[in-house]
Amino acid sequence: MKRINCFFVIIVSVVIALSNAQIFAGPPFETDDPQPVDYLHWEFYVSSVMEYSSNDLNATLPHFEINYGAVPNVQIHLLAPLGYVQAGQEKHYGYMDTELGLKYRFVNDSSGLMVGIFPLVELPTGNQNKQLGNGKVQAYLPLWLQKSWGKFTTYGGAGYWYNPGIDNKNWIFAGWEAQYDFSDSFTLGGELYFHSADTNEGTSFTGLNVGGIINIDEHNHILLSIGHSFNNNGITTGYAGYQMTI
Repeated sequence: MKRINCFFVIIVSVVIALSNAQIFAGPPFETDDPQPVDYLHWEFYVSSVMEYSSNDLNATLPHFEINYGAVPNVQIHLLAPLGYVQAGQEKHYGYMDTELGLKYRFVNDSSGLMVGIFPLVELPTGNQNKQLGNGKVQAYLPLWLQKSWGKFTTYGGAGYWYNPGIDNKNWIFAGWEAQYDFSDSFTLGGELYFHSADTNEGTSFTGLNVGGIINIDEHNHILLSIGHSFNNNGITTGYAGYQMTI
């Protein structure tokens, strides 16, 4: 276990040096899926998600995520983030906005097709003056689809963010991911996603992430991804996390 902990710390440090993020999605990717936690089961995460652009760095260091299968096909979700923000010479660290959500899978047929929604609400618990929070309640309503063929799985969808506040604007996220289980211990995947402008002066961007999941055993997992945008603002993203499933 000590060797695993050391490995995790090293990976997190490397990714942080490269990259932070505004979106909390389907670990370790920005795109989510419609599959909820199994009934009466739990997922626990200790993770960092990052986004780096020019002189700006935003990161959760760390964030804590809990998902619970409250009833069949329904998952309740809580994410509590500590964040680091660097904008030019300004640097701030503290508690950010709290995320609550409910994932509902309404299609799950024998062919491997799943369809679901995962509405999220961001509560303004972070300090807006230190750029650790939005200052207003935000909401997200996405539709997610997934299909599996043996060891290959692909999923994706799109959603609309309600993003109030001075100079803010509502925005759209869309993404698609594909992954392959090379063994019981290792899954590798990649995603392509689009993020429209979320401020009046902002720009939209398209990005590509690659990442994977290392299954230490049935209950312990390491999740990693890193990526970059295609447009001129040069956004680098990264995710590093530990997951426990019960």
